[in-house]
Amino acid sequence: MKNLAVSRRYAKALILIGQEDGQAEQYNAELKDIVNLFNTQEGFESALINPLYNKNDRKKVLEAVLASTDLSEIMKSFMILLFDKGRIGFLREIASYYKELADELNGIVKASVVSATELSADALNKIKEALSQKTGKTIVLNVEQDPGLIGGVVTKIGDLVLDGSVKTQLINMRETLKKGENV
Repeated sequence: MKNLAVSRRYAKALILIGQEDGQAEQYNAELKDIVNLFNTQEGFESALINPLYNKNDRKKVLEAVLASTDLSEIMKSFMILLFDKGRIGFLREIASYYKELADELNGIVKASVVSATELSADALNKIKEALSQKTGKTIVLNVEQDPGLIGGVVTKIGDLVLDGSVKTQLINMRETLKKGENV
């Protein structure tokens, strides 16, 4: 939980800088590139994180790699700051949360739809349009199936859950009937 809070704090700080200088999208792309570098260059991330290696040597490696990239000066400074504060291992989480913040700035919101059966493209478009009208933002849908719902759909957008599943309706009906017996 602490890692998540730390990652969010750094992502929020970087997005504020991006908003000020108008480079929020560029920083998003650069973070994605750095995470990709960590993913493709086996051992690079562990070399930066591993405390068995001398900290000054690890920092020199990071500085040499950053010098050979075309990253912005802000991003290079951000990476050095993460290293100096011992937070370079949180880069993936920082990049992920930063992307959410950048999407939010651009009016893009993620929503999930869980249904008992496969939904048609027409039904998904109608759900997407309705959510877009309610929020005033562009919606990106993540669609899942859960046969345990029996029927209907459960839609989540941020903290809001719209549960129209048959399973929930049956549970609510059962609770109502139980309350009626106790009266």
